[in-house]
Amino acid sequence: MNKSFFTIKNILTVLLLMFIGIQFIDVKKNIRQDQSANAIENYYNVPPKVKSILKTSCYDCHSNNTIYPSYSKLQPVKWWLADHVNSGKRHLNFDEFNSYSREKKLEKLDEIVETVKEGEMPLASYTVIHQDAKLSASDHAEIEKWVNEIKKEVK
Repeated sequence: MNKSFFTIKNILTVLLLMFIGIQFIDVKKNIRQDQSANAIENYYNVPPKVKSILKTSCYDCHSNNTIYPSYSKLQPVKWWLADHVNSGKRHLNFDEFNSYSREKKLEKLDEIVETVKEGEMPLASYTVIHQDAKLSASDHAEIEKWVNEIKKEVK
């Protein structure tokens, strides 16, 4: 009797073993205890309301310190989150903002207003789980007002 290896039971067993195996592959977490010398709030006024909005809706992906939810301990979620955070930091990192050139600072400030106004940020995939990160119309106005004030100070 010739039984095929590719039975549902064998396929599920292999998939389960692979799932268990990938749990041991770790990624570098985006956690930094000290504040960067180049953090935006070290050089520009960030009012408490704006700082609260940024911490709730932006900093997990756009700073050097991510607050990881409990589900982030599972692969492949770990990889997915690491990719999102790394991509976010490449586009804009509030903790490294003052290391940018004047032109890049102005470009990033314009992008903040544009992406928030267009509803592109925070990402829908983020706000599904982090409901408090959704931005209201008043949050949009607050951010735009703050950005316009900072743009006058950028050196």
